[in-house]
Amino acid sequence: MTRILLTGANGQLGHEVARQGLKKGFDLAALDRSQLDITDRTSVAEVIGRLAPDLIVNTAAYTAVDRAETDRQAAFAVNRDGARNLAEAAQKHGAVLMHFSTDYVFDGTHQHAYVEQDDVGPIGVYGESKEAGEAAIRAATDRHLILRTSWVYGVHGANFVRTMLKLAQERGQIRVVDDQRGCPTYAADLAEVVLRLAERILNNQIGQDGYGTFHCAGQGEVTWHGFADKIFELAGERFCKKPELIAIPASEFPTPARRPVNSALDCSKLARVHGLAMRQWQAALRDMLDQLERNT
Repeated sequence: MTRILLTGANGQLGHEVARQGLKKGFDLAALDRSQLDITDRTSVAEVIGRLAPDLIVNTAAYTAVDRAETDRQAAFAVNRDGARNLAEAAQKHGAVLMHFSTDYVFDGTHQHAYVEQDDVGPIGVYGESKEAGEAAIRAATDRHLILRTSWVYGVHGANFVRTMLKLAQERGQIRVVDDQRGCPTYAADLAEVVLRLAERILNNQIGQDGYGTFHCAGQGEVTWHGFADKIFELAGERFCKKPELIAIPASEFPTPARRPVNSALDCSKLARVHGLAMRQWQAALRDMLDQLERNT
């Protein structure tokens, strides 16, 4: 019997959950897509039936926001159908499902940070597929935690921080959107919250009010341009020479998928119910850059 089954172990969040979980001694089976394709309902049922986990942590996701606009079937296969497959198997075998969703389930028109009770209204295929996955999980099992997060970055994998540092090695000037705001979330910090919740679940310390949907993102809001500026401020010249940053509106950087203007998430419910809170995004970013330097 395995206490925790982790899917999507090669992604930037899955990598961190596996790394920290194994380091802390959790009984954890970390599977990547080659070992468990969550879109394969039969395979999901077989693996979960065989491992009999107490907790399934699903970090597998289709996250190519722009490609999803022309690859709708693949996005929904992973983000909706895969989530449903896991939820149905979790319900059948008595496991708890922890699943990750996104700020993109909202349309981004609110002026305030979004709370869990705000109406969803995705404006792109990626957001639609993630919202459909949430609905599928709620329909299949009550014993779930859906954690909506945003602007995730980390040492492992492709993300905004690593992209900015790479571009700065190639260009002296970078144009960055300054009219979209959100909450940058360090994958290592998110993984720590996941494991603290996992510990409570495995020790039967979560009541019925502990299940449901929660927002979980770095504290504080910033625009993409402000985020980039802080990246280069904290990086100094350890990775590259600081480029000239030019603030532009999103209209000057068209993409196949529209992005929410406001992606900020209010995470006070997570603190109120579980006593867990992420740290300020600036402090987390400093740690990520330090870790990245140590890895190079």
